[in-house]
Amino acid sequence: MIANPIRFLIVDDDEDDQEILSVAITKSIFFNNTCSYAANGEEALSKLHSGLLPDYIFLDLNMPRMNGMQCLGEIRKSAAFKDIPVVIYTTSTDEATKTIAMRQGATAFISKPTRIGDLVICLDSFFTENKPVQVQ
Repeated sequence: MIANPIRFLIVDDDEDDQEILSVAITKSIFFNNTCSYAANGEEALSKLHSGLLPDYIFLDLNMPRMNGMQCLGEIRKSAAFKDIPVVIYTTSTDEATKTIAMRQGATAFISKPTRIGDLVICLDSFFTENKPVQVQ
């Protein structure tokens, strides 16, 4: 029997970064997955409130309308979404930003690597520690 797909919400205003992360997710994990996309925090929250319940959210920090830190705060305030793992996926390498994100409830912080192979290694490490649940 085929396992239910693991659902991802990728929140990033850069479509190329959305695609790169989606490809890396597929290369790093060996089960079915589906990716939904949002271009900013407002759009992500709208999708969540409309019934999208992902298993994981990957959240960029630097976006228009509502940035990732604001979106993370709203996700963590909601009883319906507060337990969804949120991975900050950003170009920032600043330790202070990482500390703030983790204090606000981020599950992990990944600085966007320049090579997709490095991203796959980061994701492999993350998913090894945070094993997705598959329903058989």
